[in-house]
Amino acid sequence: MSSSASHTTPLSYKDAGVDIDAGDALVERIKPLAKKTMREGVLAGIGGFGALFEVPKRYQEPVLVSGTDGVGTKLKLAFEWNMHDTVGIDLVAMSVNDVLVQGAEPLFFLDYFACGKLDVDTAAAVVSGIAKGCELSGCALIGGETAEMPGMYPPGEYDLAGFAVGAVEKSKILTGQNVQAGDVVLGLASSGVHSNGFSLVRKCIERAGANAPATLDGKPFKQAIMEPTRLYVKNVLAALAQHPIKALAHITGGGLLENIPRVLPEGSAAHLQKGSWPQTELFAWLQATAGIDDIEMNRTFNNGIGMVVVVAAEHAEATAATLRAAGEQVYTIGAIAPRGDGAAVVVR
Repeated sequence: MSSSASHTTPLSYKDAGVDIDAGDALVERIKPLAKKTMREGVLAGIGGFGALFEVPKRYQEPVLVSGTDGVGTKLKLAFEWNMHDTVGIDLVAMSVNDVLVQGAEPLFFLDYFACGKLDVDTAAAVVSGIAKGCELSGCALIGGETAEMPGMYPPGEYDLAGFAVGAVEKSKILTGQNVQAGDVVLGLASSGVHSNGFSLVRKCIERAGANAPATLDGKPFKQAIMEPTRLYVKNVLAALAQHPIKALAHITGGGLLENIPRVLPEGSAAHLQKGSWPQTELFAWLQATAGIDDIEMNRTFNNGIGMVVVVAAEHAEATAATLRAAGEQVYTIGAIAPRGDGAAVVVR
């Protein structure tokens, strides 16, 4: 006697909505992009079950530093505006800039791309941005995962996550513990909103509607909004090699008010001078459209400063000059002071 199951047509990946051919096509397009990012230490990269990396022998006492992040709701605009070629740069920057603030050199990067149904052109555009970000920051794209999960994501949407690993000599780890009153706070200009605060950005776009400006800071409106996160890695590593920098802070979610305190010793505060760096048209438009005060601007957005550098006063001018020569816009935005009973960051 046969069971009812014997009359059931066997199911396959195709029935589940998974396109194996599309996945194979994407891998072939990724390989040459990843090849451009190869560097010393890579033993085995794209294609294996695991990627292999050997810490360069020039390190005497290497400490590995890891970071992981995503792009957040900025992806909603990428879907709506069909702008997928720069969010990969955002993905890399959010992790490698975090690794950098420990004084570490990013070594390699892995990505995770998840979607309901794989669109090869969209995925390739995203990964091309990831590869570009890795190339600009000097780290190798050595692996990742493309997950096609029917029913998990609406058509045309996807999610991204990234994972970076760097290395720093144990004796050169930046902890911020030697920061003291009188030290100077330098601010490195951001390239725009970067990848934080986009829930409010989208509300501003919705509120403005047809009245949104055609351009901001000389760029078409959408380009200005989607400008990728600046990669500070190479320029800051060069400055670290030449100057006794005490602390670095990547200005992400929480803005200046919540990120600078993460690298200050107990009892210290950063007193920042309002107007010591320019407010761009982009941030002026966001503030006016959202109707928020200066405190909320400096808590929600980077507000024009994407990386903070703390250095002794006697080294500030030389450090700023090195960073400017490398292409950074550098502003002296404040100084470290005893905290007392006040806030950890004060913008006057």
